[in-house]
Amino acid sequence: MIIMRLRIRDIREDNDLTQKQVSDYLHCDQSLYSKYERGQREIPLSLIIKLSELYNISVDYLVGKTDNPNINY
Repeated sequence: MIIMRLRIRDIREDNDLTQKQVSDYLHCDQSLYSKYERGQREIPLSLIIKLSELYNISVDYLVGKTDNPNINY
């Protein structure tokens, strides 16, 4: 979970997006998305998939299964 929360924050910042922009895309409150990034709430699989589509990266990368954002296992 630590890897995922760090990755979703870093990827968001790398893409010059605000938490509000990402939360709007995910159809959730900004405060809830902030909790995902801080590791205070577990991210549902459906939102992990949406994040992978938003950033065009693999789910495996988001959850820490690989360090290559383009590889799925």
